[in-house]
Amino acid sequence: MSIETLQPKEWPSPKGYANGMAARGRMIFISGQVGWDEQGCFTSETLTGQVKQALRNIVRVLAEAQAEPRHLVRLTWYVLSKDAYLAETREIGAAYREILGKHFPTMSVVEVRGLVEPRALVEIEATAVIPDETA
Repeated sequence: MSIETLQPKEWPSPKGYANGMAARGRMIFISGQVGWDEQGCFTSETLTGQVKQALRNIVRVLAEAQAEPRHLVRLTWYVLSKDAYLAETREIGAAYREILGKHFPTMSVVEVRGLVEPRALVEIEATAVIPDETA
């Protein structure tokens, strides 16, 4: 397989993300996705609701490249409130598994002061790799 999870043996296993990934193939870069729908309208004012929509948007962009969530190798989440993220971790995790399944790429969550879209509570960037056919 051209996508490999990198986990040092002496480190504890992370929950919900990977410490590292190695991949070979066609790279897909997805700009920050916010919680609006295909019409550019926010349908939720909650962090979990916006995470759900942002993840759906990532899956939709992946489909344009004939890629799937299993091809994701990196996610970077920008949230307005670390406290809100931590308070909704269970709901966010359920939404994540519903949309992306049990595939956990490398991931960072960064608290930011603001996002360009005034109603956005989260923005998620993604990188995916579609493995080479010969690999």
